[in-house]
Amino acid sequence: MERYLNLNKRKAPDINLEDLPWDPAKRKNILDYPYNQRDEVRRKYLTRGPCQPSGHTFQKKSIGGVLRRFNPQWFEQYSDWLEYSVEQEKAFCLFCYLFRVQAGKQGGSDAFVSTGFSSWNKADSFSKHMGDHTSFHNDARNKCENLMRQGQSIKHALHKQTNAVKNDYRIRLSASVDVSRHLLHQGLSFRGHDEKEESTNKGNFLELLKYTASQNEAVRKVVLNNAPKNNQMTSPPIQKDIAHCFAEEVTKSVIQEINNDVFGLLVDESADISDKEQMAVVFRFVDKFGLVKERFVGLSHVKETSSSTLKDAIDDLFSKHGLSLKKVRGQGYDGASNMKGEFNGLRSLILRESRSAYYVHCFAHQLQLVVVAGAKKHFEVGEFFDMVHVLLNVVGASCKRKVMLTESNRKRMEEEISKGKMKTGTGLNQDLSLKRPGYTRWGSHYKTLLRLVVMFPCVIEVLEHIEKEGTDGNKRQQAYGLLKYFQTFGFVFHLHLMLVVLGLTNNLSKALQKRDQEILNAVSLVESTKRQLQKLRDEGWDDFVAEVYSFSEKNNTEVPNMDEDFVDSRRPRRKTGITNLHHYKVECFYTVLDLQLQEFNDRFDEVNSELLICMASLSPIDSFVQFDKSLLVRLAELYPDDFSCVERRSLEQQLDIYLDNVKKDQRFFNLESIGDLARVLVETRKHLSHPLVYRLLKLCLILPVATASVERCFSAMNIVKTASRNSIGDEFLSDCLVCFIEKQILDTVTNETIIKRFQSMSERRVHL
Repeated sequence: MERYLNLNKRKAPDINLEDLPWDPAKRKNILDYPYNQRDEVRRKYLTRGPCQPSGHTFQKKSIGGVLRRFNPQWFEQYSDWLEYSVEQEKAFCLFCYLFRVQAGKQGGSDAFVSTGFSSWNKADSFSKHMGDHTSFHNDARNKCENLMRQGQSIKHALHKQTNAVKNDYRIRLSASVDVSRHLLHQGLSFRGHDEKEESTNKGNFLELLKYTASQNEAVRKVVLNNAPKNNQMTSPPIQKDIAHCFAEEVTKSVIQEINNDVFGLLVDESADISDKEQMAVVFRFVDKFGLVKERFVGLSHVKETSSSTLKDAIDDLFSKHGLSLKKVRGQGYDGASNMKGEFNGLRSLILRESRSAYYVHCFAHQLQLVVVAGAKKHFEVGEFFDMVHVLLNVVGASCKRKVMLTESNRKRMEEEISKGKMKTGTGLNQDLSLKRPGYTRWGSHYKTLLRLVVMFPCVIEVLEHIEKEGTDGNKRQQAYGLLKYFQTFGFVFHLHLMLVVLGLTNNLSKALQKRDQEILNAVSLVESTKRQLQKLRDEGWDDFVAEVYSFSEKNNTEVPNMDEDFVDSRRPRRKTGITNLHHYKVECFYTVLDLQLQEFNDRFDEVNSELLICMASLSPIDSFVQFDKSLLVRLAELYPDDFSCVERRSLEQQLDIYLDNVKKDQRFFNLESIGDLARVLVETRKHLSHPLVYRLLKLCLILPVATASVERCFSAMNIVKTASRNSIGDEFLSDCLVCFIEKQILDTVTNETIIKRFQSMSERRVHL
């Protein structure tokens, strides 16, 4: 019996209020929550407001032989309680859900709470559901109002605050809000290692609050030690609540900027400092001033990076902010298979819900990484890059070895200059070192391999020195293994093969970084690059292998007899049954180039190329010289959800008038991009005269052709979540990042707005 009582005394597990489902069809019954936590859940749902997905394309349903659907105007008519489930395409009632204690089938209460309402031909059912003042719905409404009216609660009835107490509380809360705003703006941590009074490391929040108090007498009298011990407004939960209020207001401003219009979706995932996989989400849209904007809206922790898990996280984010995937008109991801997969990737899952959400390879993402990743599918090429990585760790492990390599290269250049083998001049023969390949810069692998070829004799010399005289036994062993590998024909072969492949794609990499006015050239360069790769495969073997032989002879590397049997170093005793020529020509040379061609065809397919070519026709450069009416009409056909058949016919006539109008207007002279074109159209109010052209222009600008916003989000994450701050929670991390990245919006949020949201989050000790 005693054991049973102890079990009953156990505290119910805390509920993460931020994880409460937004879609009404996904919620569990309010009575299923622990009794002492139900009011917290109710208050959270009331603070959020009803789930009303703006911009959602409501599904049609055949009723009596007529296709009918939910009317979005009902949201305005019943704004405080009417909800819509995207998952079930049905309507629900928020008030009745929260206080469904006596819900029966009177007035449709049961339909609006459990089964959902979808009889769209019976619009009067909404008013019938509300009923008169004695109805269950209005009774639930009164309970909701009483719950949110804290001043009527028993606690506040017994403890009526005086105006002086409220004033002190407001000053104290405003000071905490100001401090939080500054820390969020700078991406600084809030807490310290020890927040005791005698500690010298209380953390930024308390130290800044202390400094603020020292500069303001009114603040000093009511904060820290001068505040009530149970209401100092400095505890970690208070700090997190204030940060969350700021983040919610910033995100709310972003959603208002989108204004129920179409937008592009940019997603990427990366591990943070504590090895937790985080997914960053950025929206790309055109605001009411015609400006292209990319806004960070949140970071979500995902337990795995499968496409279905990422899709679920995006669904939750969209539901949270009342958005619909039907409004997505562009997708931009990195090259990971779980993102861009044609059949089961995140790209395809979103395309199933929005057929015009075209995926465009993120041109700002390093193409050379795509090339390297594709080549690494070949086992021997993967081994080659692994050994190069080890080399950089061994040679670049200390300043002494770097200096040794630089000095060795300088002496070699002096000898060749004295012999007349090397030219001299301004900018030539500078000191070089091995460049470590980066993952955020273009062409870094290419530069690394170029320098390795130039400095190869010096690298061998430094490795021999490390092997003989190195003090670190592990580095000596690594140097021995590197020397053994670097002096093989296989290394020389793969070094030159990757140099050729990366060299052919280097120009394309640089072209894809340019602004949208270079899109047409970039697309043509993609096709040229693919043709050059194919030409290298078909006709380039002889010249390529001759260069490999020349390098091997110059550096005393043994060259195998191509007619002899190939010996696999992994299984030297097993006969392969193929010659060296077949292995290096077919299994290496042809295979690697085929992998590259396959990767290029996948990333730059016909639909993407057509989109970009059509998009370039809107360019205003050189008095709209690239304008092509047929291509723009074709572009409109690619967006059937945005242009009806009638509108596409109207677009043909409107394009002629538009071109004549803008070419005669001096305000449209010397524009450099279609982004400038959209801005000037709005400034001159010509977007109202040519609405279909402006709509087409916005769809083009939404396509995430060249952006690195998501990568910048992860750079910001490394600032906010550091090694000394690696235990920060996922929600707090997301809130801090939203405020830190979108600090321009943060600066526009007033203290009064934050205080109002903060007070409504939960029941506070003082009611303002």
